[in-house]
Amino acid sequence: MKSKLFMGIAAMLTIVSPAAAAPGVGDPVYGATVTKGLTEFEAVFGRLTGGSADGDDGAVLEIEHGFTPRLAVAIKIETGRSLGTSRRADAVAVEVIRTLGKLGGIDTAIYLEAKKGLHGEPDVIEIKGLFERTRHNFDARVNLIAEKPLRDEPVSFGYAASVDWAVIGDEFRLGAAAFGDLGTAARFGGRQEHYAGPVAKLGIEHIGPGEIEVEAGYLRAFGAARDNARGQVRVLLSYEAHF
Repeated sequence: MKSKLFMGIAAMLTIVSPAAAAPGVGDPVYGATVTKGLTEFEAVFGRLTGGSADGDDGAVLEIEHGFTPRLAVAIKIETGRSLGTSRRADAVAVEVIRTLGKLGGIDTAIYLEAKKGLHGEPDVIEIKGLFERTRHNFDARVNLIAEKPLRDEPVSFGYAASVDWAVIGDEFRLGAAAFGDLGTAARFGGRQEHYAGPVAKLGIEHIGPGEIEVEAGYLRAFGAARDNARGQVRVLLSYEAHF
């Protein structure tokens, strides 16, 4: 079972291939906790709608494993496609999540990523501060992002956030998500790209040794994002299990 899953993921990685730069396209909102021994296979897809970028999309495939209760390591591949072009890989990356404990009842963690750009894209170092608050049927997450291309460009800043509530058991959840840019070290703030809108999540348990989670939503474009698009459709599919 385990070998077949890894072979399936490997096959997917060989056929996918520049990811759209719009905030949220292919990006999840990371939680701030780690489960030891848990392996997760995740695919995140986003497609822009309306405007000159209509039809541009990005997809990310990721495999993550919790090695300790405080440390998870993942590998991922970023892909993208503009309307009328072929899909190709844009970057491959290794990421590490290290939990830091609770701060005022909020789970906190640090995320580090080393990304190798492909097809002329730059290599990038990315750092995220991860914050998560869970209480009963409520979950809220905020990711604060700093990214530095390894070429003559300033550090850029951004954010990702989500909030959702369980409305039917813990399997069906409704909420909202938002992604955006905050500017650069050379020019912070000002008119930037933002996307925000409703999301729905469905968990399906007892699929083999683990469970599947499906997330779907539509985020409306705000600020500078409206120069090229009116919104984006997002779909996230993940499978997690203790193998």
